[in-house]
Amino acid sequence: MGSAASSFPDPIAGALEGGRRKLTAERLARRARQRRQIQSMIGSCFVLDAAVLLIYAHAGATSVSVATGYALTGLTLVAAYVLLSEVGFHERFRDHYLVAPQSIINMVNLLAFTYLAPEVGVLFLCNLFVVFGFGALRSSARQSAIVWTIMVVGLAALFLGTDKPIGMPTGTKIDRLATMLVFALTIGRCMYLGIFSSSMQQSLYQSGLKLKAAYRRIEELAELDELTGTFNRRCILRMLEEEIARCTRNGSSCAVALIDLDHFKRINDAYGHPIGDEALRTFAISMFANLRSMDRFGRYGGEEFLLVLPDLSQDQAVRALERLRAIIADLDWSAFSPGMTVTISAGVTTLNPCENSDTLLARADSALYAAKARGRNRTASA
Repeated sequence: MGSAASSFPDPIAGALEGGRRKLTAERLARRARQRRQIQSMIGSCFVLDAAVLLIYAHAGATSVSVATGYALTGLTLVAAYVLLSEVGFHERFRDHYLVAPQSIINMVNLLAFTYLAPEVGVLFLCNLFVVFGFGALRSSARQSAIVWTIMVVGLAALFLGTDKPIGMPTGTKIDRLATMLVFALTIGRCMYLGIFSSSMQQSLYQSGLKLKAAYRRIEELAELDELTGTFNRRCILRMLEEEIARCTRNGSSCAVALIDLDHFKRINDAYGHPIGDEALRTFAISMFANLRSMDRFGRYGGEEFLLVLPDLSQDQAVRALERLRAIIADLDWSAFSPGMTVTISAGVTTLNPCENSDTLLARADSALYAAKARGRNRTASA
């Protein structure tokens, strides 16, 4: 905006590798393009301000050389900035827009023209607000403080160190027209800053939502078994510990079952590992479809799974596992390969008072071993 050091946000931070930022060619090109767009707007604002100065000059309030000098100075600054950007100078810095240096240079330029052409100083002083406001959108608190201090020092030197009369021409209709345009352009630029700030906040909000969704997805992937979609061993064991803690507090019951797919190695050997993987997935889906919402089911290791059944007694848990066992056995496994069958064995036990997960799982494992010893495709309880 009018002589303003622009401060568009960098929406995507460069990836860090070995402590240094590594940017792709595409991202570098996008950054350079953004900086060119910003400077084209700033250059347009210099031209608009020069046009207002020409109106003042036509009314006799100032000279044409002030308008010409201001436009040439501003466009020279823009050209120098673009040139440095194109050769990659800006990428050496964390803030690749160089907001603080731009703000300082533009403020010095405005204060200098206020000193050289005080008769139309209202235009240059109004633009100080735009420069500082636009720069503050991206500057850190420390950078903003530095820029503000330099601006105050410059204003003090101008107002207290000189006797220059700072003018706001209103003597003729043309003067008043030009002064009205100064305020209209300044207010318009400030309004743009507000719109841009709101847009930036909305963009940050949407980015935050996407980041939260990504974190949730990462957490889900960290908790789920990649093959079956069940909870992985670390997660299901954590859930078991949480359930044991709940039962200890409330005095409620809890049953657990260790479930094993019978002769799974034979399935892999006879039908191939891809079919074995499909069998595991189908088993997991079938289990999920027949469990309560409060039940917790996870892959304990290989073809062995752990099922946590809150608020069930031993008999209730055995009946639940018998129902699940029958469902799995009745599935049409021949759809995967002719003659293929899959059954499960389960060891069921319930939590004793003051028992920990290690002894609970050891008893469930003993029950599972007993079910296998009795011929598999059955449920045993400890």
